[in-house]
Amino acid sequence: MQLQNQQEKMKVCIAEKPSVAREIASVLGASTKRDGYYEGNGYVVTYTFGHLCTLKEPNDYKPHWKSWDLNNLPMLPEKFETKVVENSGIQKQFKIIKSLFDKADLVINCGDAGQEGELIQRWVMNEANYKGEVKRLWISSLTTEAIKEGFQNLKPSANYDNLYYAGFSRAIGDWLLGMNATRLYTVKHGGYKQVLSIGRVQTPTLAMVVDRFLAIENFKPQPYWELQTLYRDTLFSYEEGRFLKKEDGELLANKVKESEFEIVDVEKKNGNEFAPKLFDLTGLQVYCNTKFGFTADETLKIVQTLYEQKVVTYPRVDTTFLPNDIYPKVPGILQNLTNYAALTQPLLEKKIKKSTKVFNDKKVTDHHAIIPTGVQNNLQYNQQQVYDIITKRFIAVFYDDCLVANTTVIGKAAEVIFKATGKEILKKGFRVVFEDANTKEKEADLLPSFVVGEKGPHEPSFLEKETKPPNQFTEATLLRAMETAGKQIDDEDLRELMKENGIGRPSTRANIIETLFRRQYIVRNKKQVLPTPTGIQLIDTIQNELVKSAELTGSWEKQLKDIEKGTFTAGAFIKNMKQMVETLVAEVRSETRRANISHIGSTQKQEAVVEKKKAEGILAEICPKCKKATLLKGKSAYGCGDYKAGCRFVLPYTFAEKKISENQYLRLLQKGSTVNLKDFKTDSGLVEGLLRIDENFELKLEPKKIAVKPISDALACPKCKKGTVLKGNTAYGCSNYKSGCDFKVTFDVVRAKLKDQKPTKELVYAILEESFIR
Repeated sequence: MQLQNQQEKMKVCIAEKPSVAREIASVLGASTKRDGYYEGNGYVVTYTFGHLCTLKEPNDYKPHWKSWDLNNLPMLPEKFETKVVENSGIQKQFKIIKSLFDKADLVINCGDAGQEGELIQRWVMNEANYKGEVKRLWISSLTTEAIKEGFQNLKPSANYDNLYYAGFSRAIGDWLLGMNATRLYTVKHGGYKQVLSIGRVQTPTLAMVVDRFLAIENFKPQPYWELQTLYRDTLFSYEEGRFLKKEDGELLANKVKESEFEIVDVEKKNGNEFAPKLFDLTGLQVYCNTKFGFTADETLKIVQTLYEQKVVTYPRVDTTFLPNDIYPKVPGILQNLTNYAALTQPLLEKKIKKSTKVFNDKKVTDHHAIIPTGVQNNLQYNQQQVYDIITKRFIAVFYDDCLVANTTVIGKAAEVIFKATGKEILKKGFRVVFEDANTKEKEADLLPSFVVGEKGPHEPSFLEKETKPPNQFTEATLLRAMETAGKQIDDEDLRELMKENGIGRPSTRANIIETLFRRQYIVRNKKQVLPTPTGIQLIDTIQNELVKSAELTGSWEKQLKDIEKGTFTAGAFIKNMKQMVETLVAEVRSETRRANISHIGSTQKQEAVVEKKKAEGILAEICPKCKKATLLKGKSAYGCGDYKAGCRFVLPYTFAEKKISENQYLRLLQKGSTVNLKDFKTDSGLVEGLLRIDENFELKLEPKKIAVKPISDALACPKCKKGTVLKGNTAYGCSNYKSGCDFKVTFDVVRAKLKDQKPTKELVYAILEESFIR
């Protein structure tokens, strides 16, 4: 079937990626592959490669704007225009799309169902000068069922006009500040041809990292004292808190030593713990950074792949709720999650729970929280990790709440009041979903049973401590700070309210952080995110608070969301941005000092910044051979940084066909040897041993020596004489208990015998032997 001869209404679908176009074409029956599109069954399905069009460059408006000159600033185009990206592959695909649009009666916008997806396709339609009818495919997953349902319910394109205006306004705002401020600060303060990149979101994000770093650098610890006492293996703290003056606490500390400890009150309150919320993108990135060490960008790429593999719903979302119309689909999704049958079966045997903590139409705009679709695929390891936690969160919200008893115990010694708090899990509820037999979670703050009126010996302690600075940002905490415009908010419900004023969007925050790494304004130090000297200097140089304020950038984000809702206009937003840029240019022009910021001038400082905060990695170690340079990381080995001067010291990543970790080499350099390691391949087979450095500074393997075990000083069981005495949670017992030895002496018995004596090993053993004989 030739397109030009087609008599019926020609429908052109345009998707954001070739892979998505292929899925849509398959569902629609457009099975014939052409150059740049699919065709068949009355449909043509074509695609972009992300952004085919972009906003014009400054010199596209005025030729003299090509020059980076303070006299050309501010650059404020009357009307913002787009152009096709200057790339031969993109230009070719655009021509194919335009030729299809020229013959089309209907274009169906199948771009990603979000602001960016809307903007990408609208720019292409505008650039191609398409004037015909446009419909919108709006779906939350790429399953066959979702695509079919979406095509049965195509929406008028006009429904998404405000989404487009918000996306266009965002792009213009970023252009206005990015183009003008970058040139402004580069010309005024950049040294050695250094471009100083300024961005509407990246600069306040950098400012947060710098402010935190400097707060820690300038932190002066303050001493304080804590009075605590240990009673029945439970730590009780002085009820009125810490002491700022040592002498105040010492009086009480001396007083309580002379008295027994008495329990005066035990209060238990039953409470409910709710399952963790479903994931939005930021929550997923935070979780994966904390638990798996994935960067925000890595998590975004993984979950985007999971979406394209149809196993999860649309990921670039900022809500943790589901709309009510998803509820009837829940049993079907759970039924299809056959790999999780042990967890889903109990749910499917009764009516599925419906909670307002999960289902709330008011909390869902375009898309709902990230959930599994019910489709199951074979996934790569990292993908499986991310898929697994998304799926378990989904399953967990339909389980009962976890029932806990929150316990507060009050005790006293010499009329000084102490308190201990803890909880007891009465009914696991949703917790069973997250249980892992391999890494059994220790239940926090579990208290033994106390009775009012009981008394006994205790061990008071009066310790000096000092206040601690805040922690450096990790990617997880930086994402949270971006989400709440820098405000420290731990409460999930409160954080939900702050999202409208967060900086950046869930889909762009990872890219903002990566951009700061790429521009050498921040660096990774293990999990920490630290500013470089260039980053610190840049923030110090920017005097205008608007440019680096997370709170004010958050208010711009709120305006963009209001444009999306139709309660604020794009014109007003752009006018405000232009006024701000004009003021900024005037301010910076009139500054008298020049900062001369450059990566070159601060390379050594940068190493010092990271070095100071680094937990002594191997690259901080001095070469043991020449004792001059630190070690470097090469392709196959760590080596001396002075190798050009002739030092040939190396530590290969693999020795005798066994990989040696950085930590083992670190131990070797610091303590003279690695620990004993298994599976070195030698002529005599696999050998266990440790590595040392010989007199020629070469690695040598020292096979493990079979040592004669010294006679243990452990106490033989007084009853069976075969096992040894072990210390349990509440009593001492015999290691031979599995063979029937029932020797047991409770801690309470031992405490009673000890009275006020110091519990030495010898004294405790004597009591145990005496207890058995009696």
